[in-house]
Amino acid sequence: MKSLQYAVVVEKQGKSFGAYVPDLPGCAVVGWSRREVQAGIRKAIAIYVEDMIQDGEPVPKPTASVLWVPRPARKARAK
Repeated sequence: MKSLQYAVVVEKQGKSFGAYVPDLPGCAVVGWSRREVQAGIRKAIAIYVEDMIQDGEPVPKPTASVLWVPRPARKARAK
């Protein structure tokens, strides 16, 4: 089977982190560190996909992508 790569969104939420996979509804984890969340989401994706295969369901192909947009520069205030 060809290896698929899914986009993962990682967010800092107060003192913790969360991650989810837009292409795999419900596939999400939370943790106290970015490292913990990265490890957890890898495991969650593996379990999610394995469960779909065992249930005879088609595994969703990755469709989400990531676009980094720079924050606009602040305009100087008129005095």
